Amino acid sequence: MAFDWLKHAFAIEKEGTIAPTPAQQAVIDRLCTQVVARGMTTPALVFLESVRPLNYLSSQILQFFTPILSVVADRRACDDLAEFLEHRGSVEYVCRRIEEIEREQAEKVSKSD
Repeated sequence: MAFDWLKHAFAIEKEGTIAPTPAQQAVIDRLCTQVVARGMTTPALVFLESVRPLNYLSSQILQFFTPILSVVADRRACDDLAEFLEHRGSVEYVCRRIEEIEREQAEKVSKSD
């Protein structure tokens, strides 16, 4: 009873699928589309999988550098991406989205041939 305030002090968000907001979805799609367009799918997936345990730390680093990044990028987009990366499952979502976009691009190319 006396330590009820401490009950959730070290709670960890459950692993699972996360659904981004529409603004976050737009930023993620734009980022993933650029990764696929540059032919960086495999390196991006390897990198994302290797830093998966650090996704929260990555979001905080992104928040720290947002003032600098806002010179060349949209500040709101940086905030949306950082907020999304704070959640467990966000890296898995981004990896799946990269794979989906690459598959869509491959289907477009095969249909045009």
